[in-house]
Amino acid sequence: MAEYCVYAVVIGVGATLVMDLWALLLKRCFGVPSLDFSMVGRWVGHLPRGRWMHASIAKSSPIAGESSLGWGIHYAIGVIFAALLLLIVGLEWARQPSFLPALTFGVVSVVAPFFVLQPAMGAGVAASRTPKPNIARLRSLAGHAVFGVGMYLTAWVMVLVGR
Repeated sequence: MAEYCVYAVVIGVGATLVMDLWALLLKRCFGVPSLDFSMVGRWVGHLPRGRWMHASIAKSSPIAGESSLGWGIHYAIGVIFAALLLLIVGLEWARQPSFLPALTFGVVSVVAPFFVLQPAMGAGVAASRTPKPNIARLRSLAGHAVFGVGMYLTAWVMVLVGR
């Protein structure tokens, strides 16, 4: 169990970092804005108050520490997704990673923002209420694919350093 947890945490954090570096590259080189994680923190901050649906999360009342909370949740979700991948494909995958399971899981994980986070934050199912839904969908899909690649790369780094 301890080994499973170590792999899940390291792979999840590593993959989320790869995803964030991808977003930073897009922002710096191409001016593509990335998700404001303080809005994720705001959404999570409203959950204990019984509010999980918002017409527009940006117009909802701010939550103290929402930026830190949002970033923490972002990385925690990365760890949870890595744990789910390991649960599905087995711990042996982390010892001998292969590309396709990680990429597939990364792409499939886009279901979470499409059907949970985006609707709950007021963007509609699969970003349907955004100004350019197809662009938003493509960016989400690409980001989650990069997350999958990040899981694969992080697992290989663990193999190379002799986790």
